[in-house]
Amino acid sequence: MSDDLSKKNHGFATLPATVRLGDLDVVRLGYGAMRLPGKDVWGEPEDLEHARALLRRVVALGINFIDTAWFYGPHVANRLIAEALHPYPEDLVIATKLGGKRLPDRSWVPFARPEELREGCEEDLRTLRLERCDVVHFRYMPGAGVPFRESLDGMIALQKEGKIRHIALSNVGTAELLEALERTPIVAVQNLYNVGGGLGALAQATHAEVDAPDAVLDACEARGIAYLPFFPLAIGNLGKAHPALDGAAARHGATPAQIALAWLLARSPVMLPIPGTSSIAHLEENWAARAIGLTRDEVEAMAREARAGG
Repeated sequence: MSDDLSKKNHGFATLPATVRLGDLDVVRLGYGAMRLPGKDVWGEPEDLEHARALLRRVVALGINFIDTAWFYGPHVANRLIAEALHPYPEDLVIATKLGGKRLPDRSWVPFARPEELREGCEEDLRTLRLERCDVVHFRYMPGAGVPFRESLDGMIALQKEGKIRHIALSNVGTAELLEALERTPIVAVQNLYNVGGGLGALAQATHAEVDAPDAVLDACEARGIAYLPFFPLAIGNLGKAHPALDGAAARHGATPAQIALAWLLARSPVMLPIPGTSSIAHLEENWAARAIGLTRDEVEAMAREARAGG
């Protein structure tokens, strides 16, 4: 990349520009496609051509990692990605997600039995016009009535058939991560993690440890596993008072959202934020956050606010 992040001085550390997912290198800020469909992640966007233009801008900026799922829309996000970008650039990595589905009332429900995972994978392959998915997250939903191991076996079977290149996990604690690693390589974990919403929310909204909300991230970092924070901008929470974050934004002439992304990038070298947006202007603003050099004191002050619940 022309603006190699690894060559920028970020105050207390030199941050890597990329992160590795198995045999794939991706730039350490991706794009989450959840905001592409209409309201409530349902149906068509208001402006189809703008959505396609946004996806083309994603690639033009140098972003080479897109996170999506067949049930975003449903089918809408994947279809738009294919319409705008297929045939795909050689270095573009598209990550998908299995384990859930949408009902006509727009609710989100588990869809995690092996045969259901297979159906979802086939939908991703069809709508994205792919022969194999590069990275596929299994989104674990405790209490869904499907044992974690049963779903994992379904993912492994799909990989053996050549439908999945790399397996990843979502919404897991360290217990599930370690159990999975005993059975198969895991290249990424996608969990709720942000500065604006507070890390205390992590344990409430996911299956992560209540007393150690950073445990999964630390386990990933120790093993070189990429960590994708979903809701990286803490939707609905950045408007609250966050003195450390707001102070850093004022000092750097940046928006709170940009500082929130810069903090994630500084928090760990395996962090791969995937902010989603339906606005090209916001996309470019998010991309510019990579150039913000936070100091150690700023990063640690925001971490303390996050652990206190924002």
